[in-house]
Parts: sequence; structure tokens; C-alpha cells
Amino acid sequence: MAAIRMVSSVLLLALMPSGALCARRFRGGRNPQPRRAPPPPTYRADRGDTTESFPLDFTAVEENMDNFMTQVKNLAQSLYPCSAQKLDYDMKLNFLENASVTCNDGSAAGYYLKESRGSRRWLIFLEGGWYCFNKENCDSRYETMRRFMSSSKWPQTKTGTGILSPLPEENPHWWNANMVFIPYCSSDVWSGAAAKTEQSGYAFMVNVLRVIFACSAGGTGVLLNVDRVAELLEGLGHTGIQVRGLSDSGWFLDNKQYQCTDCVDTVNCGPTETIKRGIKYWGGVVPGRCKKTHEGVEWNCFFGYRVFPSIKSPVFVVQWLFDEAQLTVDNIQLTGQPVQEGQWRYIQNLGIELRNTLKDLCLLHYWIDVQVKGTSLPRALHCWDRSLHDNKNNKAPPKGCPVHLIDSCPWPHCNPTCPTIRDQFTGQEMNVIQFLMHMGFDVQKMAQQQGMDPSKLLGMLSSGS
Repeated sequence: MAAIRMVSSVLLLALMPSGALCARRFRGGRNPQPRRAPPPPTYRADRGDTTESFPLDFTAVEENMDNFMTQVKNLAQSLYPCSAQKLDYDMKLNFLENASVTCNDGSAAGYYLKESRGSRRWLIFLEGGWYCFNKENCDSRYETMRRFMSSSKWPQTKTGTGILSPLPEENPHWWNANMVFIPYCSSDVWSGAAAKTEQSGYAFMVNVLRVIFACSAGGTGVLLNVDRVAELLEGLGHTGIQVRGLSDSGWFLDNKQYQCTDCVDTVNCGPTETIKRGIKYWGGVVPGRCKKTHEGVEWNCFFGYRVFPSIKSPVFVVQWLFDEAQLTVDNIQLTGQPVQEGQWRYIQNLGIELRNTLKDLCLLHYWIDVQVKGTSLPRALHCWDRSLHDNKNNKAPPKGCPVHLIDSCPWPHCNPTCPTIRDQFTGQEMNVIQFLMHMGFDVQKMAQQQGMDPSKLLGMLSSGS
């Protein structure tokens, strides 16, 4: 896995100039005696509540932010029981009134929202979920994956997880932000601008106002839309809003497949040919600066390492070095049958090739559990956000706060913090050794080549060394 630079993203993170934390009273502690009279509390009579709010000054704790965040989490948890209102963690569904913005089948597009009173930070998450590029495979997608093409059966509420979680123990740095989840129902990698016709049978209409965090198609959607959102807000006069992007699993390579096959469906079709066909079918729109660079071959803008140099907004990239979606379109299956020597070399070269495109970026994947060189994704994101703030104010970055992290893994799942591997046919869990042997990895041969004892090599593999 790898890390990013401060210039592009997948979802847009809109940060307002200042923030406030609302509370009513404290339990289980003494009230400190201030040296001067505090400012009078403010009340929001227009909303019918009397919730007291006060500003926070973080200057004194900048060098010890981890300890401070622990205290904030404990404080937040202690305040839950004494909230003046019943806590509601769920995001609620809202449909767009603009009839020109629809899902593939013409049903209304929408979003899930959970507001956080007092917070001026917004997290807007673009959902991912592959794509289709002609009427035949869109018809098939509609039969098997209808929720990605229609809003007719969307639930009324949705509980956020990961960076959208409202729980400080799961989401220590963003739990109290305003959360927006935008379901993916256009099958166009968040790029389409084509109305429904008799020939296409589907609409590809995307008119995103704000964007921020996503996965797969959503990650690419952030790269395609982050500058557009920033420019839109600036054009509306909101010059004080900082727009940032987080692209999760949207950094694909336009490489050659391990075995070339006919472009029949989204699984067998190579990445480049898929986008070439899709951009015509969707009426795909790409960022203006990237379009100018790749005039006539605009499909290049769907690949992260090609569009990234033209993006002005700060972006954090999160990507697996051995991404399952990338391997799938390259005709490599990691489970189901042993991997041949040629496939093994292809996988290793893929990791090297992807790593080379991320030298100027900071990369991680998965929320709490996975770590790259001892740093989790929430911590890396926090460090990145702090670095943008510190650079703007000419401050030195805090110690122990890395923003550029690239794993040195030479094969899939060699990082011991990676999630559990399961055989796609049996559903059984596999450890790293079982996984590598399943892929045809010869421990005895490798140990002999390295002049090592096989048991020592097995130990190194188990520990991720």
C-alpha cells in the first residue's frame, strides 16, 4: 500500500474557517476557575433548543495532539448521556428536486445526510460500484445489481462506518463532522452527462455539488470532480471554504492484461478499452485541464497517475498495491486455483509499476486496522490535514506525523495488518502462508535461492517481513 501528496482527491472535504463544540453540562469533574470572565453563552432560540456553545482554542495542545484527542474522545463519550436531545447516529435519505439529475433508470438521485450542529466541517462520500459501458452489460447489471442503477429501494436511513462513523472511538478525528453519503446509481464512474435515449436505454446524469471520500468508481470520481467542486464554491462566493479530496481505491493503471480477451463485459474487458467505450456511452465529462493535456484521448483522465498532475485541490490517495479490481480486469484471479509462475511475476511487476506511480503521494487503505509502517489511515489523514494547515501558516509539521507512506510489500497480503483472506469458493479463512501456497508459492525453492532455512523463511512470511 502507499501514501499521497497534498494535491488531489476522491471526495471533497469542505472545511469552514472555524469550529465549535456544543455541550450543556459536565458530569464527574470539577469546573475549572477561569482567570477572566468567559464570554456569555449563545442560544439558538430559532431552533427551539437552549444548547450552549463555546469556541475552542487548540494552540496550547498542538505539540501533543494525540493525548488531547484521547481526552476529547473521553469527554465526548461522557457527554453522550447528558445530551439535551436523543442522539441519532443515522444518516437520512433526501431525494434531489432537480429532475434532470437521475439514476440510470430515471428514478430520482439522492443523498444521505447527518448534520452535526456547531461543526463547520463536511465529509461528502461518493460510493463506488463498478460500471457498465453498453446496453447489453447495463441490462445485465440492472438485473443483478439494481441498487447501483435505481433509487427505488433505497432504505430511508443509513448508518455510517469508517470515516463516516459518528463514534469517536471508530473515527477519532472526523466523528463530529457533517456527514453526506451519495449513493452510486449512474454506473459511469461519476462522469456521465447523457440523457436517456431509446438506443442507450439509460440516463447518465451526474451534477455533483460537493464531493469527498470514496472507493473504486467513487475514488476515480473524486479525482474527476474535486476541482470542479472547488471552482463551483468559489464561483458562488464561498472563498473561505477549503475543499480537499480523498481518493480511496480509484488509482488504476491502463496496463496490458495478463491474457488479452474479447471485450464482452466489465470483467473481461481491459481497463483502457472499457473507458474508451464507456466515455462515449456515458457522455463522460473530464476535468478541463486534463482534457486540454490529453485532447483527443480524454479517456486518459480516468487513470489517476495521468489526471493527478492537472489537479489543483489537495488530494489524499488511498490505494492497494495489489488491488483486487485491478487484478480482475487484468484477468488475474487470486483464489480458486493455483497461480502459475507467469501470473506470479505479473502480480509482482504490477505492484512495482503501481508503486512507481505513487512516489510523490501518500497512500494507505482500510480504516482502523491496516497500518503502513506503523501508521493507520485515520492517523495519516489527520497528519495530512494538519500539514495543509501548518503549511498555510508557515509552521513546521508536528513530529511523528508522516504524510508519505508506501508499503514495501513484494506480494499481496504480506503486510500482517491486512484484513483476513477468504477463499472465494469455500469461504474459509487463509493465513498468509496458506494464501501464498494456494497461489503456487514454493517455500522450499525460495528458501534455497535465498540461502535460508525454510522454517526461517516461513517465520518471515508469517510476520510480514
